Amino acid sequence: MWRLIAFLFIFSNAVLAQNKPLLFNVDDLPQTLMSNPGAQINFTGHIGIPFFSQIHVSAGSTGADLYDVFADDGTNINTRIREAMRNMDSRDYFNVNQQWEVFSLGWKLDSRNYLSTGIYQELDVFAYFPKDPAILANEGNNNYLDEPFYFDDVSFAGEILTVYHLGINHKFDKRLTVGARAKLYSGIFNAESTGNTGRFTTYTTPNGRNVYRHEVVDLDVLINTSGFAPLKEEEEMTVEQATAELLSRSFFGGNVGFGLDLGLSYILDEQFILSGSVQDLGVVFQRQDVENYRYFGAYETSGLEPLFPDLNENDEAIPYWDIFEDEVDRNLRDQTTNESYTTWRPVKANFAMEYGFGPAFLPCHYLSTKKVRYMNLLGMQLGGVKRPKGFVYTFTAYWDRKINENQRFKIAYSLDDYSLTNIGLMYTRTFNKFNVYLAANNLLAFPNLAKAHSASIQLGMQLIFNK
Repeated sequence: MWRLIAFLFIFSNAVLAQNKPLLFNVDDLPQTLMSNPGAQINFTGHIGIPFFSQIHVSAGSTGADLYDVFADDGTNINTRIREAMRNMDSRDYFNVNQQWEVFSLGWKLDSRNYLSTGIYQELDVFAYFPKDPAILANEGNNNYLDEPFYFDDVSFAGEILTVYHLGINHKFDKRLTVGARAKLYSGIFNAESTGNTGRFTTYTTPNGRNVYRHEVVDLDVLINTSGFAPLKEEEEMTVEQATAELLSRSFFGGNVGFGLDLGLSYILDEQFILSGSVQDLGVVFQRQDVENYRYFGAYETSGLEPLFPDLNENDEAIPYWDIFEDEVDRNLRDQTTNESYTTWRPVKANFAMEYGFGPAFLPCHYLSTKKVRYMNLLGMQLGGVKRPKGFVYTFTAYWDRKINENQRFKIAYSLDDYSLTNIGLMYTRTFNKFNVYLAANNLLAFPNLAKAHSASIQLGMQLIFNK
């Protein structure tokens, strides 16, 4: 089982963090309001094409990649998996994020306020590599005598939910714009295990009553799940039935929570703009279809010590193994409960500074409110996502270029835990009122994704109005 889990963790990285820096502060796109509700915007209304206004998929691994496991170098795949596991440590992590916008709508209320609303579905999985338990399960402890295996390496969180949101973008004056977005979460599935403790060690005791002594200290591993129990109980449930069951929870049939996004942008002077945001300050109350698995206790043993008394034909041998199992079960226990629990959403924060140059000379129309200040923007952005063991950061430098009134591109270079060569590109094109955009990160890795540690792609289409 551990070998399979380790393989799936490694496999998942084939397909960046979820801050989406390529769409941050792109004032022509409504999606910029999702990462900064206080962004400066340049439109008066928008209608997203249902299910196609935003499709985002990203994944990354700071440890092994697919090539490390499936390289055709003549070695056995088990050897390659073992080497990949040894080369990673407990701070390496795996991340998969997917967002799908179901519905999106926005309109300008007056000269200062813009209201936006919508629905999107999100999947987010983040797991640290459980090195010590994985090595112990895969290789055993023969080569690791007197070395402890720590169970606090087990740390992961994953969820699928639907988000209903309503946001307001308010322009205080010519310099300051602020915004807020209220969110209502409908949880579909959740699984998490954080804050675990425990240590297993095999000591060499040549002068003891046995050569080895095994010790488990302060073991306490808890795995919380919601939405999983009904699927597990239905042994004959088809994929279609399971999908229907999960989708039924999208509309407040599952676990409910709430959250808030906050953001602002400020024109420091004619050419400098500062902006920042905090997303998903939120919580989900896991109350329905909850099943929790806990493994806890402490135990020490030097193995079995058989005795060989004289027995006649009517005597039975001492059941050493049964006695040992009973002793282990009394000290190392497992427990399944249905206690509700609370999960916090992964908080995301962004801060950016932009410098504009090259004044715009676009066609002017007296009915248009579109104000293109500069054709070029040079910017720097720092983004972070809160994870179980701390924040994961991304630093991005970019050039944002308006080609003309209907076309724009943004090229970016990012520094993160995945790669030192992460180059991204965003392009947006508007045909009359119909807009299409495409953004992708880590472009240099796309020709050979097997060697990529991260990749992401985002696309969408919508109607954007400028009255």
